[in-house]
Amino acid sequence: MKAADLAVEFPAVRLDTPALEAARLLAGQDLPGLIVLDERGHPFTILAGTQVLRMAVPQYCQDDPALARVVDEPAADLLLRELGDRTVAQALPAEKRELAVVAADATVLEIAAVMARTRTPLVAVVDKQRQLLGAVTLDALLDRMLAE
Repeated sequence: MKAADLAVEFPAVRLDTPALEAARLLAGQDLPGLIVLDERGHPFTILAGTQVLRMAVPQYCQDDPALARVVDEPAADLLLRELGDRTVAQALPAEKRELAVVAADATVLEIAAVMARTRTPLVAVVDKQRQLLGAVTLDALLDRMLAE
């Protein structure tokens, strides 16, 4: 089975998409991450949901989780609103990571290797022009591998 056979339509965002909109998309569809497209519509990177959280959670809480106890629940419930006008581009790590992408004719083992190497539960599948065809999630890949 090839990547094109396993790929499903998957939400994508652009670098200028508001981070709050990305967070709503992640939560609303229970997604492990989002495919981020560049200005040409080609996959640029994968935005993990944890990267959106990094923008919203105060740095002192990230540095010392025990300090999170000083924030009361009503204030904690409003954390994502702190994203304000920030964009997906601002949620991305400073160092660009390897793009988790495979060609439509990639094998199951190739997909698994990319997931393992990039440590992402989501791989974009592209055609020969690098246009997004869909994505393969870790769940779908494991289901396929365990079915045999």
